[in-house]
Amino acid sequence: MIVVSACLAGVECRYNGQAFPVPAIVEMVKRGQAIPICPELLGNLPIPRPSGERRAGRIVSRDGEDVTAEYEYGAKTALSIVKLVNADKVILKSKSPTCGCGQIYDGSFSGNLIPGDGIFVELLKENNIAVYNEDQLDEL
Repeated sequence: MIVVSACLAGVECRYNGQAFPVPAIVEMVKRGQAIPICPELLGNLPIPRPSGERRAGRIVSRDGEDVTAEYEYGAKTALSIVKLVNADKVILKSKSPTCGCGQIYDGSFSGNLIPGDGIFVELLKENNIAVYNEDQLDEL
């Protein structure tokens, strides 16, 4: 089984209330080959919400609120689901403070990217679960 970011499956759950649908991922979900989840929603964050970025080991919203606890809770809950369905691959939204893999925003809310992983990706890697982003579908 594959788990995917819900926003990539067409669910309007991103910080701005929009989706980021990727047709191939939408089809995987429709065919029952993938399960969509959103760690940020599992952390009880609202839609819409101020965008968040990782900064000095914390996650801070654009309005300056420390939302690390919510993001951590959501990431742990999402990991539980990944384990429950015995997923061996996860496809996540790039650059996100939760789901970004390899590159995330630098915490300045200026659009600058730095090497790093989102909080959910860190948990997945600690548990030896393969992580991909929407630009790596051809590697699956």
